[in-house]
Amino acid sequence: MPDNLTIKILKSHLAYGKLAVGTEIGVSIDQTLTHDATGQMAMLQFEALGFPAVATKKSLIYTDHNILQVGFENADDHAFLASAAKRFGLYYSKTGNGICHQVNIERFGVPGQTLLGADSHTTTGGALAQLAIGAGGLDVAVAMGGRPFFFPMPQIVEINLTGSLPRWSTAKDVALEILRVLTVSGGRGKILEFTGEALSSLSVTDRATIANMSIETGAITAIFPSDENTLDFLTRQDRAQDYSELSADPGATYDERLTIDLSAIEPLAACPHSPDKVEKVSRLKSVVVDQVAIGSCTNSSYTDMLTVASILKGRKIAPSVSLIIAPGSRQILLELSKTQALADMVASGARIMEVACGFCNGVGQAPKTQGVSLRTSNRNFPGRSGTSSAALYLVSPQTAAVSALSGKLTDPREFGDPIEISWPERFEIDDSLIIAPDPPNSNGPIIRGPNIAPLPRFEAIAEKVSGEIMLVLSDNVTTDDIIPAGAHILALRANIPAISRYAFHHIDPTYHERQKAVGSGFIVAGANYGQGSSREHAALAPRYLGLTGVIAKSFARIHKANLCNFGILPLEFVDPGVKDELKKGDVLAIEGLTNKLVAGSLLTVLDKTTAKTFEVKLDVSPRQMEMLLSGGLLAMEAKKKDA
Repeated sequence: MPDNLTIKILKSHLAYGKLAVGTEIGVSIDQTLTHDATGQMAMLQFEALGFPAVATKKSLIYTDHNILQVGFENADDHAFLASAAKRFGLYYSKTGNGICHQVNIERFGVPGQTLLGADSHTTTGGALAQLAIGAGGLDVAVAMGGRPFFFPMPQIVEINLTGSLPRWSTAKDVALEILRVLTVSGGRGKILEFTGEALSSLSVTDRATIANMSIETGAITAIFPSDENTLDFLTRQDRAQDYSELSADPGATYDERLTIDLSAIEPLAACPHSPDKVEKVSRLKSVVVDQVAIGSCTNSSYTDMLTVASILKGRKIAPSVSLIIAPGSRQILLELSKTQALADMVASGARIMEVACGFCNGVGQAPKTQGVSLRTSNRNFPGRSGTSSAALYLVSPQTAAVSALSGKLTDPREFGDPIEISWPERFEIDDSLIIAPDPPNSNGPIIRGPNIAPLPRFEAIAEKVSGEIMLVLSDNVTTDDIIPAGAHILALRANIPAISRYAFHHIDPTYHERQKAVGSGFIVAGANYGQGSSREHAALAPRYLGLTGVIAKSFARIHKANLCNFGILPLEFVDPGVKDELKKGDVLAIEGLTNKLVAGSLLTVLDKTTAKTFEVKLDVSPRQMEMLLSGGLLAMEAKKKDA
């Protein structure tokens, strides 16, 4: 029977289960990726699990998020990560080498391999025909130790690309069009596999942009075939030996099919405050722009940077605009410095930022109060920029650059002839900021500054749980809503007691104190709870404060797994309409919990405030059930060792 590309890779890596949609499978992992916003927890957890060294083909740590060193915390984190990498056998990419996803496709991605990253945008690796999936740090720690990664077998959706992009339309516009069609929840439980005649016109960096933003649909990942464009990219990276041709078999079947006609794509923008609130740029010409930010793992490639430089060449940005540009990697910055491009950017009035995530995750370059910021990044959630009142629009680098010149949101088709960019025959190869692992040193010291707090430990779930409803939330609550981004909060990623003070901070600044005071409680939410990033802190911090369970209409995949990993019950309404009857402050109770969980029955929840009952379900695998009963994955592993 002919197989699609996703099934081929899953078959070759299947370690547990059967490839039946909805059932839990475990796949072996070839590569892992963490960074300095998720790696601290992942390495502490790896150490706690007792692994002597990484057991993958390659595991990597990047320092690209917490690079704003205004205090000792970030520098301490980097020292901790560097020493842990040396101790356990990981590659370590130093500050200044670039954004993890950009560097990974340049220097490490291999077609046909599996990549698990403690970052939701690990999906970028799908541009190289990797099965690249984002997960919480604890899942990545387990994979580093050689264990399978578990997730529900997804539906495979064929995205058939036809036609060719018109002038000034870009891969970013394709990604936004997919979001317009699927929305931020339409990809849940699915992998997007790209096929079609239009693939030959999309470079690896085009594909990376599309794969990067696939996570915004809620999809597990996205994947492109490995073809002559892949070989061309890898050859220019001096990595032709990593190439293998991979694609779906002729006649391969899929669970769903969506056709996107590229010839119908025009410049698009995601309007505030959601990546799926997509509108044509031509209809947004009245939007006056205060800031333009070009970069991030979505659009910081060599092609993106050269195109922007060509648009800016010989021109000045509008007096009212602040233009910031952040190349995605040191390699790209070196290439820019060999041409006139860097000078053209600076001469236009642009400010060149460090090669890092920076503005995308709120580390610097926050807009002014109620400012309008055009960004080439992937998320425009409220407050993500560091300014809660700012309005963020997600656009292509071309739209961003021409808008920086005009001072308002401008359709790039008004600019003139499109810019054509050619890649260098060979990219500048300098891996001196990537510290390759020595043989793992079981006695090597791990440097722990005062910001590296011990891992919290949690008790097993009780037979009877009760607590008040701490918050009642709407649909599409993001992990940014639960644990905000921003430099001062990111600096606390290694310190759960400290970062827990910011749990739900933008929604209800009193949550931390209230939850800590009552010691247990529930969150009630709508659909797609926990969408967005992989940050396990959005589960860890509320659990540390005493959160017992979340009752929602549905959950985003990564966050649901993180809740299970740390012993928080991810409960779903049997009747979604009950959600509207529940009030903040109501006291809920569930009795006979352990026996009912083992039996797999529905759970009855008593609202003690109203004396009403309602039913919820716990849709988890037997493995996750064991985790919840133990108090989380770490507690479960410790119990097994003691047995």
